[in-house]
Amino acid sequence: MTIHREGFKTILVLSLVLAAVNYALHIWPVHHLVSQVVLIISLVLFVFILQFFRNPAIQVAKNPNHVLSPADGKVVVVEKTIEHEYLEDQRIQVSVFMSPINVHVNRNPVDGVVAFFKYHPGKFLPAFLPKSSIENERTTVVYAHSSGVKILIRQIAGTVARRIKWYIKEGDLTEQGKEFGFIKFGSRVDVFLPLDAEIKVQPGMKVKGGKTVLAELK
Repeated sequence: MTIHREGFKTILVLSLVLAAVNYALHIWPVHHLVSQVVLIISLVLFVFILQFFRNPAIQVAKNPNHVLSPADGKVVVVEKTIEHEYLEDQRIQVSVFMSPINVHVNRNPVDGVVAFFKYHPGKFLPAFLPKSSIENERTTVVYAHSSGVKILIRQIAGTVARRIKWYIKEGDLTEQGKEFGFIKFGSRVDVFLPLDAEIKVQPGMKVKGGKTVLAELK
């Protein structure tokens, strides 16, 4: 397992701060118990941040008819809705909530071409709230599948997640399962699928980015 590049700066700064705090407590006349407690807290915090930025290698379950989960997490929404920003039609929305303990790499759900991309500044409401998908900081990505179907996904920032990263642009060819972005700390990804897609997940299910099949295209 490797550490994601988005974590390098955070981990370096955290390491320097924790080292400085613990060194100061070591040389100052404080109770030994206090310095030990701070050391333990520092180690726990450091390990937590390390695991958050982990980037494990995965075996992508490629299939041109499948829409793979773009993120690790838990399915919190499976419902019909109207997508107003780009598609302007009725879709099946599948939303995956990413907690701070999930891998936060985002992966392309299908092979295709990026037909549309837009970044939206916004609020930082809790990512599990339905209105977060239209009010929070987010990106919108539309994949044009080889079958002619268009699939829209949104990266959505949460209360803690205040930095969305993306590595694609309009016109790019995408490879199913390949990394296209990263969201720091708790967040959510919405996927808007055609009405005739066969949904393979339900609310409460845990999914893996690039591995779990969200739906099968007709």
